[in-house]
Amino acid sequence: MRCAVLVFPGSNCDYDLYKAANSVEGMEAVYVWYAGDSLNGFDAIMVPGGFSYGDALRAGALAARAPILKALRQAADSGVPVLGICNGFQILTECGLLPGALHRNSGLRFICDTVSLQVSNTATPFTSGYAERADIPLRFPIAHGEGNYTCNAETLRKLEDNGQIVFRYAGTNPNGSVDNIAGISNLKGNVLGMMPHPERAMTDWMGTSDGRILFESLRGR
Repeated sequence: MRCAVLVFPGSNCDYDLYKAANSVEGMEAVYVWYAGDSLNGFDAIMVPGGFSYGDALRAGALAARAPILKALRQAADSGVPVLGICNGFQILTECGLLPGALHRNSGLRFICDTVSLQVSNTATPFTSGYAERADIPLRFPIAHGEGNYTCNAETLRKLEDNGQIVFRYAGTNPNGSVDNIAGISNLKGNVLGMMPHPERAMTDWMGTSDGRILFESLRGR
């Protein structure tokens, strides 16, 4: 499986994602610069966390207008899996591939911690491997200042009715996200945006290996 890892000026988690994907047997990750215009030949596309240029304006706002985003939308529309993590989640909402918006954390502070997650939908290309662990909380790292997912009541109802809420915070909600949302998908299920970092949960020495299952699910779809 050939995966594109998008790189924006100022990105600081692209290498983490690149390394995580390449550590999974059967996956090959390749960097793609934000000024490119094609994502042909890739089986999956990954938008990394960290930061991107223009975040001082609003997280993901300028990156969502980068040249490569046209190709990203086309790939998503054709059914190619797209994974956006942290800042990548913000970019996916800013460009319209996912509904809602990410606001400042409710405590107005940057959070760096490990949280418990519940998988709410195991029928996506990213979460099928969690089916046997759907009732067991997962442990994922978070590191964000604008992870407070917000949407209106109608959008929330649609997300719930359509099974688009993929991850929820289990127990403590670290950032004030509506309905404890930690990750959502588009209606087709091939685009996933999530605030926690699966690429930082790949081996036991990291404190948790629960993120590896996400990449293995994607590879084995």
